[in-house]
Amino acid sequence: MDTYADLVFLDGKVVTVDAEFSVASALAVTGGVISAVGGREDVAPLVGPGTRVVDLRGATLLPGINDSHLHGCAFGMSTPPLSLDLSHPAVSSLADVADAVREAVGRVPDGQWITGHGWDTGYLDECVADPARQPARQDIDAVSPDHPVALYSFSGHATWVNSKALELIGIDRDTVAPPGGAIVADRAGEPTGMLHEGAQALIQEVLPPLTRQERTDAIRSTLATLARLGITSYTEPGLGPGGDGIMRGALGARTLEVYRDLLADGELTARVGVLLLPTGMTGTAEEFARTLTALDESGESHSADPRRLAIHGVKIFADGIVPNKTAWMHEPYVGGGCGSLCVGGETDEDRVGEIDAIVRHAHAAGHQMGIHATGERACDTVADAFAAAAAEHPLPDARHYVIHGDFLTAHSMKVLAEHGFGVNMNPTIKWTVADMEEDFVGAERAAYAWPYRDALDAGVRVASGSDAPVTHPDWRQGVATMVLRESKATGRVSGPEQRIGLADAIRTYTIDAAWQDFAEDWKGSLEPGKAADLCVLDGDLLGADPHDIPGMPVVLTVMDGRIVHDTLRD
Repeated sequence: MDTYADLVFLDGKVVTVDAEFSVASALAVTGGVISAVGGREDVAPLVGPGTRVVDLRGATLLPGINDSHLHGCAFGMSTPPLSLDLSHPAVSSLADVADAVREAVGRVPDGQWITGHGWDTGYLDECVADPARQPARQDIDAVSPDHPVALYSFSGHATWVNSKALELIGIDRDTVAPPGGAIVADRAGEPTGMLHEGAQALIQEVLPPLTRQERTDAIRSTLATLARLGITSYTEPGLGPGGDGIMRGALGARTLEVYRDLLADGELTARVGVLLLPTGMTGTAEEFARTLTALDESGESHSADPRRLAIHGVKIFADGIVPNKTAWMHEPYVGGGCGSLCVGGETDEDRVGEIDAIVRHAHAAGHQMGIHATGERACDTVADAFAAAAAEHPLPDARHYVIHGDFLTAHSMKVLAEHGFGVNMNPTIKWTVADMEEDFVGAERAAYAWPYRDALDAGVRVASGSDAPVTHPDWRQGVATMVLRESKATGRVSGPEQRIGLADAIRTYTIDAAWQDFAEDWKGSLEPGKAADLCVLDGDLLGADPHDIPGMPVVLTVMDGRIVHDTLRD
């Protein structure tokens, strides 16, 4: 034997995710590539003196997980020590948030900004008891009168600030919000301290941007977390000039520079795909075209090693999110209003025209497009724009996709399927907000949200992502949610008709996520010749009660044949 395997796995459930979803019992890895899949007899000849042989003892071997929508730098910076953890169960009330801010005030110098991430009104006692009760500056003014405070919601679409922050930003009752944004005011017309969507950019003008070291530390922290979860690929959905004003520039162009440095230094322990973000949440078609052209001419859309760091395309925001009532809907929200598109334009017709123009420009330039669209009317607008651009300028394989697609309609599904386009859904967000959304759209529409079953039945290619830091990037919870459709808060079933089977759920995190990356021919399944990106899960995933899947430990992670997480030798 000229070449022995570096790694051999025996006696497990090797879930190949090939076309037949076949299950083998053994697999070999040689030089970063899968060299054999089958039974013991198929890999035995490849075992040499330097081969590590792993007895799986019935454990499950999967393709490396691909979280196809994850803000890597933002996720790293949203966790301690860079930021206060305000997610549930770390906090359960407005009083808990105030306590966390009080403690931070005692640790930092006078006048320094205090930031936190992850609060969710669906898990704050006072807001649950009274849905009209929203976080306000007064809730944190008493504990932080002299330190400016900026607390980002779990969704990233709302920021809660105190009076000191409003003073530094220059917001008062007469301040006009940027287009596509909202400065929430009380009945007296005074700002409450809540900023939605594009209005959050006002904070970034006074917040100190992340340093290069902070960005590097944040991404390293994320990579370490993902390795422990078996995640070997992720899409960083939006880096560029449009992100310079979002989360202290975590989505900015300088973050892409840090990724390039980590690639050069051999520190990327996961494959990263990037969507460029030419404009922010309220950009215009003219601004988008000008900025994207400049990015293309600068070489920003190219990579030295596209299998490790790939620039796939571009991203824009079409609308907001349901909890802010900024997702653009056909039918009104509970209490009225339908939201709107968040791009430039005075009327709905103007804004639809802006979306069309943006898509036409990016498509003609040869870029894949991922467009944030959550409301059903926004989803229809985006799907129709994709189809119109493809008709005007046919391309063989554009692979545009709707990001989120919370309320993807039958019309959108038909259009996406007919043109070979996709949707990127978020099961862990569904798990998190299923109960809360009933307050905004009613029980029937809330149950429909993230219609996995309908999308797959319509022939749409569906990938799954966590949208971290919106939710923790735990694909196991995502799989369980797709199968069960049970909510985090109460365990109630939300939309049982949208359940999908385990095999389909796994595909959304593996081969179909690889399709989104234009990479299904070399990753996303366990087949000879493909990249050795692997995830070992303790126990039999295929036979497990779906309720037990989130608790099944990841014991080994391999990326490109390199072990990046290993508890089997502990």
